[in-house]
Amino acid sequence: MTGTASISATDTTEHRPAPATTTVTEPDIRPVTDDGDHDRFAHYTRRADANRAYVEGTPVRALCGKVWVPSRDPSRYPVCPECAKIRERLRKRAFN
Repeated sequence: MTGTASISATDTTEHRPAPATTTVTEPDIRPVTDDGDHDRFAHYTRRADANRAYVEGTPVRALCGKVWVPSRDPSRYPVCPECAKIRERLRKRAFN
């Protein structure tokens, strides 16, 4: 048998149109660094917890229940009224 053999490959891949592009908008997660927060107070918490938080960057819980990582000078802000009430009650109870 003489002649040339031809081998052809059949493309079985389905041709689908490319999916429409979408734009993913990520939220802005940069920290706010201004002092415009008028709801900011100095809170009372356990001294050991506050010291650890300043060194390790761990969150603390204030007497009023607020949980945060302290990083600012508390003397620049007014004392949280709820923390002040709770602290006064605790002091009265300790001296009675």
